[in-house]
Amino acid sequence: MNAPVLTPEQTQYYREQGYLLHKKPLFSPEKMSALTGIFEEQLALKGSKLSDELDTPHFRDERLLDYLLSDEVLDLVEPIIGPNIGLWSSHFICKDPYVGRATPWHEDSAYWNGRLSAFDKIVTVWLAIDRSWKENGCMRVIPGTHDNGFSDYEDIDNRTNLFATQIKNVDESQAVYFELEPGECSLHDSRIIHGAAANKSPYRRCGYTMRYFSTEALVIPEKNPGFKVWLARGKNVAGSAFVNA
Repeated sequence: MNAPVLTPEQTQYYREQGYLLHKKPLFSPEKMSALTGIFEEQLALKGSKLSDELDTPHFRDERLLDYLLSDEVLDLVEPIIGPNIGLWSSHFICKDPYVGRATPWHEDSAYWNGRLSAFDKIVTVWLAIDRSWKENGCMRVIPGTHDNGFSDYEDIDNRTNLFATQIKNVDESQAVYFELEPGECSLHDSRIIHGAAANKSPYRRCGYTMRYFSTEALVIPEKNPGFKVWLARGKNVAGSAFVNA
């Protein structure tokens, strides 16, 4: 038997704080190199889209399922949400040098409200494709805010921001910055308050988000038209309509 990827102490830290940094390579160098190549292909084909708008790329390129459904990722996720795991979504989030838009303070769960029956066991694995640090707009979170319920939002200008709304009155002095080398990753709860500053540096900042939910939650069909989810591991507890079930 292999040793667990996360220690009990790390799992407990995640439950209390709503996030965890995994400062180890997630994939082999060869596998990471191939993933970076897929991203560069997607970037070259994006047309008029902005570099931060490459959402659900696995719908277009099923090679990404080799990563999204891999043991390397699922072994990291299972201690957090349990053995019955659904693949919710993925997203290449790339902030170009100098002009990369800010990601306003938000909770992922607020944008998915009504699409699933529960949000207490949804985790995002944020994999660094480029070096991600404070200078080029790495992700940041407000620890412990995953237990606060849905926040109040206000409208903002989405020409300079990834979204058109942001959470009101966030105390940025409490922020923890997720500085990662290429191939390292972080994990965060879908309900935690997080965001990222604009990239005003000469260095690109790209990450690949891989999002998973416990199949105890039901994906509500009428709220997810044309959206595809996969059974990644274990049993389909709530009876969601998985592509591969």
